[in-house]
Amino acid sequence: MSGLCSERVAIVTGAGRGLGRAHALALAAEGARVVVNDLGAGLDGTGSGTEPAQLVVDEIVARGGQAVAHGGDIATTEGAASLIRAAVETYGRLDTLVNNAGFLRDRMLVNLGEDDWDAVMRVHLKGHFLPLKHAAAHWRAEAKAGRVPAARVVNTSSGAGLVGSVGQGNYSAAKAGIIGLTLVAAAEMGRYGVLVNVIAPAARTRMTEATFAETMAVPDTGFDAMAPENVSPLVVWLGSAASVGVTGRVFGAEGGRITVMEGWRPGPTADKGARWSPAEAGEAALKLLAEATTPEPVYGAQRPPGG
Repeated sequence: MSGLCSERVAIVTGAGRGLGRAHALALAAEGARVVVNDLGAGLDGTGSGTEPAQLVVDEIVARGGQAVAHGGDIATTEGAASLIRAAVETYGRLDTLVNNAGFLRDRMLVNLGEDDWDAVMRVHLKGHFLPLKHAAAHWRAEAKAGRVPAARVVNTSSGAGLVGSVGQGNYSAAKAGIIGLTLVAAAEMGRYGVLVNVIAPAARTRMTEATFAETMAVPDTGFDAMAPENVSPLVVWLGSAASVGVTGRVFGAEGGRITVMEGWRPGPTADKGARWSPAEAGEAALKLLAEATTPEPVYGAQRPPGG
């Protein structure tokens, strides 16, 4: 099988369903050998099972590709380490890591339990950090041995991580953290031949089809803008050797639209050259705000109070 990712070995976490499944299939279609990771958990992260990952492997193999299932918990040190080993021991190398796994436990902040906060942080943020850490150690060793890789990491944030989402304080904070992690990883890992980017996709998945049911509904005719397969071409390109020179960037991906996101940058500034009084600081802040660009509204900001 030939294609943009021919001879490359890719890992996709949370690849049993939704966006992860679409990414795994698209990478395989472009020639990648794929490690399909999925814990098989429910929408809230409970339970486990090997069937979702194996079904995707079976799809890839049926289409003439190569894939292997991995059912480990990538938010644990051993699970993340075994994921990297699965690629190297099965296919002899690792070229691309797509961090995608996650689930939701939505609550308004006043009703958000500590366990629900910790669980979402664990799967999204720690579940990005640990595979990235172990992949980075592998690629660093390769580079030090004189085999500098053309390695790629594609992390997964969300619009909720960019502007916030009412009822998703845990999810929004974790997804914002992934962007910060991506920027640091891109700066640290470039010397080893590793490029690290992050996408903020909008697509129909188990996590969005209930929360945003009207937006995510399949249209009767025409282009299905919310199909997860629309996001995967960008992931494939970012995960390929063709994306040389692109690192530390945030991309929005929705339907047929790709956007380079431009994050926090200095805006209007006032410098007194000395300490402000509180009243002076307030007056200056209001003047600067009048000159500044209005921020994007938080998703669901008009949602009525409640759980």
